[in-house]
Amino acid sequence: MKKPLFTGACTALVTPFLNGAVNYPMLEQLIARQLESGIRALVICGTTGESATLHDEEKLELISRARRYAGKDCLIIAGTGSNATEHTVYLSKAAEEAGADALLVVSPYYNKATPEGLIQHYSAVAFSVKLPVILYNVPSRTGVDIPVAVYKQLASIANIAGVKEASTDLGKILAIRAECPEDFYIWSGNDDLTVPILSLGGKGVISVLSNLYPGLTQAMAEAALDGDFDTAADLQVRFQPLIRALFSQVNPIPVKAAMGLLGYDCGGCRLPLTPASPKLMQVLKDALRRVENH
Repeated sequence: MKKPLFTGACTALVTPFLNGAVNYPMLEQLIARQLESGIRALVICGTTGESATLHDEEKLELISRARRYAGKDCLIIAGTGSNATEHTVYLSKAAEEAGADALLVVSPYYNKATPEGLIQHYSAVAFSVKLPVILYNVPSRTGVDIPVAVYKQLASIANIAGVKEASTDLGKILAIRAECPEDFYIWSGNDDLTVPILSLGGKGVISVLSNLYPGLTQAMAEAALDGDFDTAADLQVRFQPLIRALFSQVNPIPVKAAMGLLGYDCGGCRLPLTPASPKLMQVLKDALRRVENH
């Protein structure tokens, strides 16, 4: 049986910018902070990393540098999904060459692929590389909720590791557990559902929150995995106002603004995402204060 690629918290890392370009010294600082806090898996060039507005060359440079900055003790999971299978295969193979340990592949967005199209898409990607592949289901962004029947079929491919499930449907988590093999692993894609999903057999969370509080996010996930649901639930409740603030506008606008409030200037987002409004800044300040004073 395949072992889970990781357990606990994996940070979907922001991409820091300076004057419109990637700020690599800040990237190195962010990765060092994550490692010092006990995080052992990072997603580079995911949704939170603004993959949609990064050029392919930037993505591959980010993956290569992240691999170098993180050393051998941290998984580098590269976001390589796109809405074109050929392009996704190209990025996936290039990410493998750049040193990624695994891939996170969002379902094709805008196209609205059929179940058969999803199976063919993910099969083409998985067969093009040797790396483990995590499927990524986020229907609020892609327009398609991947059916459990698709997971069940894809689970037979050796390097399909499981799914980052961001559908908000806890019933679907139960269906995946019931219908897919034991070693088709589930990771939460929603910070507000980390503990509920882990209580249903999830193995961890791919987290936006852990950009801000990596150690506590890891502690929450580890507590749930250890069966200490009192501690895990207390942390989930403690973070809930901040999590609401982080998703009150489209990700990663709030989290990049919040990183600045914590002293890590990661720059703004690339258009069409715009800077955080004064109102959002105040909401974030209040939410961060509540976490700190808890």
